[in-house]
Amino acid sequence: MKRRKTRRIFVGPVAVGGGAPVSVQSMTKTDTRDVNATLRRIRGLARAGCEIVRLAVPDGAAAEALAPICRRSPLPVVADVHFDHRLALRSVAVGAAGLRINPGNIGSARKVREVIAACRERRVPIRVGVNAGSLEKGIAARHGGPTARALAESALREVSLIERAGYREIKISVKAFGIPTTLKAYRLLASRVDYPFHVGITEAGPLLPGTVRSAVGIGALLLEGLGDTLRVSLSAPEAEEVRVGRLILESVGLRSFGPVLVSCPTCGRCRIGLLPLVGRVEAALASERFRSLSGVTVAVMGCAVNGPGEAKEADIGIAAGKGTALLFKRGKAVRTVPARRIVAELLDELGRFTSR
Repeated sequence: MKRRKTRRIFVGPVAVGGGAPVSVQSMTKTDTRDVNATLRRIRGLARAGCEIVRLAVPDGAAAEALAPICRRSPLPVVADVHFDHRLALRSVAVGAAGLRINPGNIGSARKVREVIAACRERRVPIRVGVNAGSLEKGIAARHGGPTARALAESALREVSLIERAGYREIKISVKAFGIPTTLKAYRLLASRVDYPFHVGITEAGPLLPGTVRSAVGIGALLLEGLGDTLRVSLSAPEAEEVRVGRLILESVGLRSFGPVLVSCPTCGRCRIGLLPLVGRVEAALASERFRSLSGVTVAVMGCAVNGPGEAKEADIGIAAGKGTALLFKRGKAVRTVPARRIVAELLDELGRFTSR
């Protein structure tokens, strides 16, 4: 896949843009002022595979809480600031690794320049985060609403202000709930700037519909080479956002985080209880034992039509029949196993990959 060429910035130790792997972000759903609760969520996100975490900073107490959070966080912390530029200044001063500001509400050019000066001193990158729900009223009125061109204009105007201040540690996002609007806005920006993009579909919804909407929108952007870091915005636990983001990256072939499971949906031809088998294999593949096997494909198939072919193409696979299954390894059938031993023997063979 040919990715868009961009500048490279760093959010703490995490490279963003310039050919770096597309990183996965999330945002804690805790009250930032509760330091211990927020740190527990951040540690959980780190275990789930999150690489950058963003925290809301709605007031001075939250900004002060960032100091111990940033010191103890296993992930680089981005401060998400709206309405009051002084909160951005304080967030940078206490150790935020990145800053998100919204052109629709952060304030005057003078205030933005103060924020830029603080970020320059510590080389903290700024995300210009434009959102359809909080677009500047003048731009929205001129375009007849939060259109793609309106979102792009808002981002470019703020980027121009930052550039005039001599600062280029920038990344950009232009998010809307509408997928066509979001895609068009990023495409417009791609022809105008070389800054890395943070991509996502805003307020995507509950777990299932939000996952589908995010996969369609973010996946489309990534397949066009647009996107350097992402967040899946779900009305669901933070770890689910990370899981979906990683699955999107794997699905488009940009990253691999462990074995890839191929399984059939089953139909009337299936003569074995395949769905419980798939669930057991999926849970095992998510464990620490197999995490090092990035890119290894594991097939669990249940019928004679596609089963042998898919299992043969996988690194390890089974094609189940009535009461037995044929076990494949690297394209060759190695043995027949009884139904009660399918998962155990499949995982035993996969375990031999870890000991190579």
